[in-house]
Amino acid sequence: QVQLVESGGGLVQAGGSLRLSCTVSRSSFSIRVMGWYRQAPGNERQLVATITGGGFTYYVDSVKGRFTISRENAKNTVYLQMNSLRPEDTAVYYCNTHPILWSWGQGTQVTVSS
Repeated sequence: QVQLVESGGGLVQAGGSLRLSCTVSRSSFSIRVMGWYRQAPGNERQLVATITGGGFTYYVDSVKGRFTISRENAKNTVYLQMNSLRPEDTAVYYCNTHPILWSWGQGTQVTVSS
């Protein structure tokens, strides 16, 4: 059973920054494409960014230039640096593989106030 543990969320004012972390309890982490997803109230969970084992990245248009995804394979950890946060970034953030292979973790709440 793979465990995904997200952390780093919180309450921040618009324009602020947060760094999310996700640690994975699976030794095959380094070969997986990892993604960050988010789910706002009343909305479906959506992909935000992905990163391959070799470090190639993809971002949805709404976060390009503001968010940076990275990973440390030795620590089985993927990060999401979020800058210039906006109220519409408010959501619960999750990590998982892309495409999704594992059960979801508990997520971490990000709330951006205007």
